[in-house]
Parts: sequence; C-alpha cells; structure tokens
Amino acid sequence: MTCYHPDNEAVEQAAMWLADQTQPPRPIVPTLRERFNLSALEATEAAAMAQRFKMYRRAHG
Repeated sequence: MTCYHPDNEAVEQAAMWLADQTQPPRPIVPTLRERFNLSALEATEAAAMAQRFKMYRRAHG
C-alpha cells in the first residue's frame, strides 16, 4: 500500500496510538478521524500503518 501522506505526523501518531491499543476501537476509521482530525483517507492509512507496526513488533520483539 502506498502512503499518500508520508510526512503527515498526525497519521503516524494515530497509527502508533492504534497499534498500542489492546482492544482497538470500533469502528476504527471514524474514531481516528475524530481523535486525530484526519481525513477518511488519512485514517485508513493510519489503520494500515498500525497493522504494519504490530506485525513488526511481533516479528522483532
């Protein structure tokens, strides 16, 4: 997946926050949009980035 906002700090912060949640909020995209003032696209990118963060954490401890 290509990130269209690679330098958007809010997207990265949202992704880190989401990756740290034991129980992710549902629905994810509206929660990220409201909490971090993101567009729908940015919130979707943050959710995808959070999944990658979790995967890297599991793989690399």
